[in-house]
Amino acid sequence: MGPKKGDRKGNKYSVLLPTYNERRNLPIIIWLLNKTFTEQDIDWEVVIVDDGSPDGTQDIAKQLQKVYPGRILLKPRAGKLGLGTAYVHGLQFATGNFVIIMDADFSHHPKFIPEMIRLQKRGGYDIVTGTRYAGDGGVYGWDLKRKFVSRGANLFADTVLRPGVSDLTGSFRLYKKPVLDKVIKSTESKGYTFQMELMVRAKAMGFKVAEVPISFVDRVYGESKLGGDEIVEYAKGVLNLWLKV
Repeated sequence: MGPKKGDRKGNKYSVLLPTYNERRNLPIIIWLLNKTFTEQDIDWEVVIVDDGSPDGTQDIAKQLQKVYPGRILLKPRAGKLGLGTAYVHGLQFATGNFVIIMDADFSHHPKFIPEMIRLQKRGGYDIVTGTRYAGDGGVYGWDLKRKFVSRGANLFADTVLRPGVSDLTGSFRLYKKPVLDKVIKSTESKGYTFQMELMVRAKAMGFKVAEVPISFVDRVYGESKLGGDEIVEYAKGVLNLWLKV
């Protein structure tokens, strides 16, 4: 067996997938990830961090482990402990030298991953982030208010923090694993502002960041997780960051 075509340098990509009540979405997202990586001949794994879903998400994950042997690590936690800590938890089990973070609820389509990987290789970037607000990126299935809030949130963060990234709140990203290890250690936010703080700190540390336009599709199943309280939390988080960085 020679080295894999897309993988001559022995690169492996670990996808960190935090889940909570995603039993209907999980088989589809894993199928798509398998398809995407297999077509590109890329070595991969998925680390599922499930926060004690009552809907049987973990049972589905165990079935998927049999379907895709050696590709799926299930690393559950006892309860809902927040997105930031889910990544910290999942990262310690990731064996890849690159880490992809994305949502399991289908807002992020795996078809954008090959472009992220290509761009990273081309420029040697530390982080490649999917952006909904540049190039051909877009948001589908969102009402006007939601679009306004999200764009407003990004604009607000961008004005206050000036990181020069058009989608700070996006949670579809590719990291060099040592970079994510380093940045995550200095990140204090646990909730919705976690993604943003990660990016602001990475830029402050001088890491090289590139963007890939993605289209973002709102949840296929389940309710959106972003409510009024979270928007207030988000605004507070931005201001706190601004005082610290």
